[in-house]
Amino acid sequence: MSDPAKVRRHAERVRELVASVVRTQIKDPRLGMITITDARITADLREATVFYTVFGDAAAQAGTAAALESAKGLLRSTVGKAMGLRHSPSLAFVHDDVQEHVKEIDELLAAARTADAEVQRLAAGKQYAAGANPYKTEESEDDEVTAAREG
Repeated sequence: MSDPAKVRRHAERVRELVASVVRTQIKDPRLGMITITDARITADLREATVFYTVFGDAAAQAGTAAALESAKGLLRSTVGKAMGLRHSPSLAFVHDDVQEHVKEIDELLAAARTADAEVQRLAAGKQYAAGANPYKTEESEDDEVTAAREG
C-alpha cells in the first residue's frame, strides 16, 4: 500500500499532465472546450481516473469523449514518462456532470426559499399560545427558587 499523501500528489500530477497535453499536443477537431477537473489514482498507482467537463451540447460532449479515447495512448505514454513510475497508469476518462448538479442544487434552493417565504407568510400576525415569551428566563427561575425558600 502507498502513502495516501503520495497517492494524492500523484493524482494531482496526473491531472496537471493530462490538462497540459490536451491543451498543447492534441489537435483533434472533435475535442471541444474541455476542462480537466480532477484525477484519482488507485493506491497501487496502476489505474487513474480523469474527470473532465465540456462546454457545449451533447454532440460536443460525445466528440470530446471520442477524442480523449483516441488520444489515450499518447496521454498514458506522456504521463508515464513524466512521472517516472515503473508502470504507467492506465487512464479512464469520466465526464464530470458538475453543471447538472449545480442546476439541480439551484432548483432545490429556490424551492426552499419559496417554502420559507410561505411559512413566513403563514406565521405573520400569529401569537405564542403561552404569551409573548413562553420560555423561562434566568429572572423567572430566580423568582421561583426564592419563592420556594420563603414558602
